Amino acid sequence: MPYTEILALCMIGAFFLMLLIGMPVAVCLGVTGFAFGFMGFGPMLFTLMPARIFGVVTNYTLLALPLFIFMGIMLEKSRIAEDLLEVIGFAMGGLRGGMALAIILVGVLMGAASGVVGATVVTMGLIALGPVLNRGYNAGVASGVICASGTLGQIIPPSLVLILLADIMGESVGTLFAAALFPGLLLAGLFVAYVLILGLVSPNTLPAIPKEERDAMPRGELGRKLLKVVLPPIALIVLVLGSIIGGVAAPTEAASMGAFGSILLALMARRLNFTILKDAVRGAFVTSAMVFLILIFAQPFGLAFRGLGGEHLVQSAFAGMPGGFEGQIFFLMLLLFVLGFFLEWIEISYIALPLFLPIFLQSGADMAWIAILVAMNLQTSFLTPPFGWALFFLKGVAPPEVKTSDIYKGVLPFIGIQLIGLSLVYFFPGLATWLPQAIGW
Repeated sequence: MPYTEILALCMIGAFFLMLLIGMPVAVCLGVTGFAFGFMGFGPMLFTLMPARIFGVVTNYTLLALPLFIFMGIMLEKSRIAEDLLEVIGFAMGGLRGGMALAIILVGVLMGAASGVVGATVVTMGLIALGPVLNRGYNAGVASGVICASGTLGQIIPPSLVLILLADIMGESVGTLFAAALFPGLLLAGLFVAYVLILGLVSPNTLPAIPKEERDAMPRGELGRKLLKVVLPPIALIVLVLGSIIGGVAAPTEAASMGAFGSILLALMARRLNFTILKDAVRGAFVTSAMVFLILIFAQPFGLAFRGLGGEHLVQSAFAGMPGGFEGQIFFLMLLLFVLGFFLEWIEISYIALPLFLPIFLQSGADMAWIAILVAMNLQTSFLTPPFGWALFFLKGVAPPEVKTSDIYKGVLPFIGIQLIGLSLVYFFPGLATWLPQAIGW
């Protein structure tokens, strides 16, 4: 094996070692990329670095990231999600698992309104976990529903994952948003089916809201609240997604409309003030800075790995996979799933994924379909112990009686459901490719 390829393998090992000892991701990427690239080629390897970094910070599409993040934080701070959960919960409370169904529907709406998983999980954990436990819900089931519903923002557009995958894979954001719409709704439907079946099989774990409590709110008032609370967020979602998928507006333009629309919703709810606006802006800046820092430091890492022959190593390993194209897809999905136990989705996206893309480009595969398979796979990384971020988000706001073991047990069925959804999209590619083809993307 050539000396440079040995360095490439050592660079991957050093990166994971630095991660395990707790170094920030951006530092791990930058240090290993510069150090091993310099050992292999000296400063000559990095002559392209300024242009690569300039390309990241001037990427017009990536400007949508902070705008969508702002939109999600604004909807969280203005307690619009709280209103949605209360009203939908009462509307569906007569069913066994009605409150769990409400949590899933709010997860869909919040995911489609912002795509920020952390904000959705924390918000629903604060406003829903205590009440459903008081109504007799099993702690594990309640925790699993909240965590899984919060991750729907990873696949339902406008998703931050899809925006970054579009940049990595060279696809348009509109194409990936259109491709992800049906798989995302399919996954939410699988969650709903699981809750309904569990309510029939084990009604004590998901009791209905008592009739006396539901009768306390007249039907006419409930209807008015549904229109007042649910209709505005849906209108915002249709405006943002419809303008992107329909080709009326670029993702950045639609994101700016969404950010402005979230301010209008907070104003209509009479909850807009300077403190909320300041917190939303600050949160969007901090989260965006973290994402862009990782994107910038991923450039020396990727440049060094390719320069040292790492890409050739990956291609050689893939060529030896049994089963041809199907075997290569299975290997990629398995690798991403295992990496999700230990790494965040953004690290996996910018480290592992680019290594395999040339293989699929050469095979002529539909890259939008590959992107949706990757996005659904990465979604499980928020739920898989020991480092699933949705688990940490919920544990941070859960009542003391909810144990970490309850949360871990509660998410296991939903991990299985996500893998079922991933399998359906694999065996029926039309779920992802039909809509982009129908609208001419």
